[in-house]
Amino acid sequence: MTETAREPAATLPFDGRDGVATVSVTGEHAGVPALVGGPLARTILSVAIPAVGSTFLLISFITADAFWVGTRIGPAGLAAVSTSIFWVWAIVSLSEMVSVGITAVAARRHGERRRDLAARAVGDAIVYTLLLSLLVTIFGHLFLDQMFGIEHTSPEVTALGKRYLGTYLWGASLVFCFFTVDASFRASGDTRTPLMLLVVSVAAALLLDPVLIMGLGPAPRLGIAGAAVSMLVTRFVTTVAGITLLARRGLVKFGMPSWHNIASITKVGLPTALTGIVFSLVYVLLTRTTSLFGVPAVAALGVGHRVESWTYTVGIGFGAAAAAVVGQNLGARRPDRARQAGWIATGFVTLVCFVGAALEYFCAVPFARFFTSDPAVIAEGARYLRIGALSTLFAGAEVVLEGSLGGAGDTLPPMITSTALTVVRVPLAAWAAQRWGAPGIWWVLSITAIGRGLAMAGLWKWRRWDRRAV
Repeated sequence: MTETAREPAATLPFDGRDGVATVSVTGEHAGVPALVGGPLARTILSVAIPAVGSTFLLISFITADAFWVGTRIGPAGLAAVSTSIFWVWAIVSLSEMVSVGITAVAARRHGERRRDLAARAVGDAIVYTLLLSLLVTIFGHLFLDQMFGIEHTSPEVTALGKRYLGTYLWGASLVFCFFTVDASFRASGDTRTPLMLLVVSVAAALLLDPVLIMGLGPAPRLGIAGAAVSMLVTRFVTTVAGITLLARRGLVKFGMPSWHNIASITKVGLPTALTGIVFSLVYVLLTRTTSLFGVPAVAALGVGHRVESWTYTVGIGFGAAAAAVVGQNLGARRPDRARQAGWIATGFVTLVCFVGAALEYFCAVPFARFFTSDPAVIAEGARYLRIGALSTLFAGAEVVLEGSLGGAGDTLPPMITSTALTVVRVPLAAWAAQRWGAPGIWWVLSITAIGRGLAMAGLWKWRRWDRRAV
């Protein structure tokens, strides 16, 4: 797997044999669900399945987005979205500084049964999110030309990319708040509410996407900018409804921001954010190398990421589950249960990744053809998928255990390890491209992704994380 991403996690009753009162978790919200009791595998599945559903909804929209852009605007449009998305990853990575931080902090407070402190931390996180997103919008528009200049894309791709990314930047606050709200629910153990919110918002965005891109009916024809507007509608609906529900359930309280909470959130989330930002910038530089082989290679890179994301969503969901289960169990002083949660969640995802890898290898051409009819893009996209299938086998370990480490608040070692393996892609890809062309780049991405998966497994086994205070 060549992408990274993280999200947090839902719930089961306490087991009466653990000596505590039973807490029901069938959708009621009188109390916060707890993840520190009951059969562990069943608890993880209970948390992960709604989280996987949520990420599948988002990926469904992103896939549909790429379909409409690729089939209606063409390879240049697909390449424009692909190159823009690397900057979008950087934006999302910065938002994850808050979402990963609040997952660890709020989950630990819930595990300690200090619900009021968890709610105050969530309120501070939302305020913090809005301030950060304002800075991103301002600086993003100031340096939009330079962002595409770095990638050395063709004039046509650059023009389309600036329209797409420029539109997206205006909604940075919605992107940031979406992840913070989502993480706040998951830290409490509730993944069902985010799932329900996304069902409604993504359904609306799926309808809007072709309408705004092609100008159907009375709607204006926005072209590639319409794809970004549809995505922002998804975030807006979910964010507003999510904050309202958090307030009604007592999971958020606003007041004078606590600098201690903000410092704790930053301390935990900053390494993860830096990892993601470096990852994004590395892909920006890789685009320069990929662009040497023309628009088809850049478009194929985007096609490959879209297909890989279908399997990757399962890892994100189980990583979300592991983050919340690990955080709450460490708060309840049950580190052995936290350790088992990471391995069990990884095992579940590895089974799915095995199936995903087989499909990527044997169905590479049909997958690529779904996004475009251009023969050159199809051929290069299929080549990317077959090479990348090997790394998909290790995606579960990378995503789930990185999520587990984040839930434990131990994000610095994963940052150092993942960043090192990501940065080395730039010189290796340049070297491999000179010898084997675009396939050399795909092999570098695959091999380094395998290294990240093995590294996360080693860090989890090391168990430095169970001594971290949050």
